Amino acid sequence: MLAIGAQGGLTESDLASWIFGSFFLGGLATLSFSLLYRQPLVFFWTIPGSVLVGPALGHLSFPEIIGAFIASAVLMLVLGLSGWVRRCTEAAPMPIVMAMVAGVFLRFGLNLVFSMRDDFWVAAPMVLAFVFLSYSKKAGQLLPPVLGALLAGAIAVWALGRFQAPATLFAFAAPNLHVPVFSWQAMIELVVPLAITVLVVQNGQGFAVLTAAGHKPPMNAIAAACGGISIITACMGAVSTCLTGPVNAIISSAGEKHRHYTGALLVGLLAIAFGLMSPFFTRLLLATPPAFIAALGGLAMLRVLQTAFTVSFGSGKFVLGALVTFLVTVADVPIFSIGAAFWGLVFGFLISWLLERKDFAR
Repeated sequence: MLAIGAQGGLTESDLASWIFGSFFLGGLATLSFSLLYRQPLVFFWTIPGSVLVGPALGHLSFPEIIGAFIASAVLMLVLGLSGWVRRCTEAAPMPIVMAMVAGVFLRFGLNLVFSMRDDFWVAAPMVLAFVFLSYSKKAGQLLPPVLGALLAGAIAVWALGRFQAPATLFAFAAPNLHVPVFSWQAMIELVVPLAITVLVVQNGQGFAVLTAAGHKPPMNAIAAACGGISIITACMGAVSTCLTGPVNAIISSAGEKHRHYTGALLVGLLAIAFGLMSPFFTRLLLATPPAFIAALGGLAMLRVLQTAFTVSFGSGKFVLGALVTFLVTVADVPIFSIGAAFWGLVFGFLISWLLERKDFAR
């Protein structure tokens, strides 16, 4: 979030409001659904959807992007209430969708490399900590690699005297309320990609890991909830809400199945507390060097980027369409002032429809 906000020129209060909306309301949704269905149903924000916002902030105003957030939320709400979610998600070729995700995530991997070039003594300890904790299974179980990288970077920043503490560090949340602006340019560029990243990419992961653990998540109710909650979070400047895959996977990976939901309840309470202190965490991280945030973002996205490439080009289906989608998205050339992520999906789907018809037949 901080890397995207820095790229788009958002203010500190806008970033804190975004974090508040994502964590506080996501925590409330997690508590409500986990208690209602007695399953681990953790709601947070869509990471690929957030990444889509970065380039869009270069040519769209923040109120226009918030208008797109609301429009995509209404679309998700309608799909959830109508029961069409499964049909729509099955119609989207996953390799093409994930190629778009890989294209928008690639800049985070590149920023990780650039952080090593620009601020070696901050970024290098973070990379070394990440590699060591990923290599050592015992150490990685005690301390997750990304968290270890964060701690190593924080120690490096402190030792080098690079932490620029603000006058006031601690504060409780005071979310901004934004008035949306609805423009056709933002609607065309963001609404469909945002809805796809939530319903297909993020919720699809969540459904898969929970089903594999023996749970039966209510697909349509979750989609409707993501839409309804996203309307509220959008007014605070936060990207769309989704059912998270990784957190639900961690919660459902151990213990008795009928008690998994209690782990989700604890996550929900912690998310609410984190959201209430969002200005503190925002100021804390913004006081660090840019390379710290760039390296941390790159390391956090590394596995996700790997998964996106594997799904895009490792299945043997829609490979040419996925490649076209990836290239168009990475090129980042807007057409009719509409961002490249949208056109990547359009051109990739058309190429597959023309040249890979056998994959659609399968």
